[in-house]
Amino acid sequence: MTPDWIAVDWGTSACRAWAMGADGAVLAEARSDKGMGSLAPEAFEPALREMIAGWTPAPVLACGMVGARQGWIEAPYAPVPCAPDAFETVKAPVSDTDFTVSIVGGVSQAAPADVMRGEETQIAGVFAARPDFDGVICLPGTHTKWVQVSAGEIVSFRTAMTGELFALLSKSSTLRHSIGSGWDDSAFAEAVSDALARPEALAARLFSVRAEGLIHGLDPGAARARVSGLLIGAELAATRAYWIGQPVALIGETGLNSVYSRALAAQGLIAESLQADEMTRAGLALIRSRKEIHA
Repeated sequence: MTPDWIAVDWGTSACRAWAMGADGAVLAEARSDKGMGSLAPEAFEPALREMIAGWTPAPVLACGMVGARQGWIEAPYAPVPCAPDAFETVKAPVSDTDFTVSIVGGVSQAAPADVMRGEETQIAGVFAARPDFDGVICLPGTHTKWVQVSAGEIVSFRTAMTGELFALLSKSSTLRHSIGSGWDDSAFAEAVSDALARPEALAARLFSVRAEGLIHGLDPGAARARVSGLLIGAELAATRAYWIGQPVALIGETGLNSVYSRALAAQGLIAESLQADEMTRAGLALIRSRKEIHA
């Protein structure tokens, strides 16, 4: 396998790499569970070499938490408003000269204080695929981002810890006794509407999920959907200024995109869904061309 270059998305819990041809085609793909959170700085190079064993060494361009302070090497944030041309890139230390590794920095916002790392590359992918897109990009995940973009720039953004809150509530709180597998679309829709109407009642509404399980035998799948709906509804209430009346594109895993799409559709907004891996590769390719990272 002889790639022209190698695209890498290195997150906290996992890493993905693609061998890229000169024409932009994906020649091969590799995945690893050695995410940033489990590696010391000196362990990144061996983990990368292990993952792409069998590929001829080629220039690597990586994004994500690999560039965090706790990662391979810290890549600085670019302040908003900014276009991909302004994204910082740094060279990671490697033990041999057979390849280079460049890491894309994140994006920061002074007020209200906010940061992103990795999502900026997927947003660059939208700029590459849809250069005329003006509106809002939502990136559902552990820390969901709502990003206003215009004229090929990131203008402003807000982060909601919705995914992390759901994980904590379902695994570490009293709600863990109520939440199970399965799903209930009507319970989800009702909870989204409830939280949008009264976001200040979120804490009380969450406890009622536990109480309904004890008193009325609430189905564990319905409880799961209700907690998800309450959290996403509160998030939509907090980010209303971003999505109301705006074109919205979703970049995330298919399941999460579907959940957010249903929540937005109930508010009369039809969001476009984009595939996360595709946008990551397109964004890395755009950054590579603009930053002239070829060696």
